[in-house]
Amino acid sequence: MRPRRDEALPVPDAVHAALSTEVRPVLAISGGLDSMVLLHAAASFDLDTLRPIVATFDHGTGPAAAHAVGHVSAAAGAAGLECVTGKARATGLSEEEWRRSRWRFLREVAASTGGRIVTAHTLDDQVETIFMRILREAGPRGLAGLYAHSEVVRPFVNVSRAQLEAYAGEQGVKFVTDPTNDSRRYLRNRVRHDLLPSIAKVRPRFARDLIDISRRSAEWRRSMDSILEAVHSSEDPDGSLRIARSSLAGFDAESLRVLWPALAARAHVVMDRRGTHRAAEFTMRGLTGRSIQLSGMFEIVMHRDHLLLRRWGNHPRSIA
Repeated sequence: MRPRRDEALPVPDAVHAALSTEVRPVLAISGGLDSMVLLHAAASFDLDTLRPIVATFDHGTGPAAAHAVGHVSAAAGAAGLECVTGKARATGLSEEEWRRSRWRFLREVAASTGGRIVTAHTLDDQVETIFMRILREAGPRGLAGLYAHSEVVRPFVNVSRAQLEAYAGEQGVKFVTDPTNDSRRYLRNRVRHDLLPSIAKVRPRFARDLIDISRRSAEWRRSMDSILEAVHSSEDPDGSLRIARSSLAGFDAESLRVLWPALAARAHVVMDRRGTHRAAEFTMRGLTGRSIQLSGMFEIVMHRDHLLLRRWGNHPRSIA
């Protein structure tokens, strides 16, 4: 997968451009090829004023995971960079639970240091992400993928994995290989090793088509965000989101089905299709004091002047 010529940057330039900010970088390093290239390229610049932090996470899956953390720690030390390590609190987690645990750790490091997370996601990762979201029937918001506006910095999002491999070979970057990367147990590996290569044989432009879709979706998300500025909402200390009913008055069901996923994202909630449709209908026809339950242990409660999106937990509920 090759990036568009007007957006492709050599690996060092991509990293330098991303880190040339006033915010301290928190480098998310797993020990694999992509992230070790990020570490190597970041260490090649004079970043003393920013004092980058290397953050690495042990998923607790066995010796290979522990070895990767040790490799990252040693490489960070050799580069003169501070390294913070984390470890999963439980074993036997699913791939999604691993991801959540890792991101929780990265956000904690960023919050405690006033830093900003920097990852090594590549253009190939973006293609795989969009393809998997299409399989899961994601809407335009989800199809923006890694191009969506985020506080996370991704220097390589327009750089191919092949470019990183070439850089690693030229610079002698040492990395570890996760033994699960070839396991067809995980959807991303099946997409990476089987589905996308097979499709590319009969439709060579398929990956580029996916990138074009994601670019248009990202633009759509930006347009939606400007519309949402007129919707009055506030976040409670417990993470619940209050949305003024008056701000949603006048929208029809179709518009509300577009607005609700974007509103939910403010509370870090991902709405599925069923939940989106239910939220739209409830907004138009729900009664004060009633509620609807969403997937992921969330609910929407109708109050006199606002709607409350919250994790339902132990709150008393009445289901609409």
